Amino acid sequence: MPKNKTLLVKGTEITISSRGDKDYISLTDIAKYRNTVEPFAVINNWMRSKSTIDFIGLWETLNNPGFKPIEFERFRNEAGNNYFVLSPQRWIQSTDAVGIVSRSVRYGGTGWRADTPVRMSAASARTMS
Repeated sequence: MPKNKTLLVKGTEITISSRGDKDYISLTDIAKYRNTVEPFAVINNWMRSKSTIDFIGLWETLNNPGFKPIEFERFRNEAGNNYFVLSPQRWIQSTDAVGIVSRSVRYGGTGWRADTPVRMSAASARTMS
């Protein structure tokens, strides 16, 4: 198994891990910048945003032939409402997403495809803060 790479951003170590021939940037490490105790809560709140759902849905539509557009539309219609809650695992299972990976094990976490344009990723990441 290849060794993970890290970046140091504003004093926070961000892991880049490989899965097959794809690299994933750790959203969990980025979220720890805001909340070291419950980074998953930061990610779940970020995923509630309509702009986030639009962004990751567009990415999946363009890059994933197995993506389920009907499930995406359901999430898109609910996003932004007070009752709407979405975890990375639910997004992946419901839509067959490949841009986000998530592991609920020790030292697991959530990652985003590293080949996503940085400018667009940064724009979506702003909603995490």
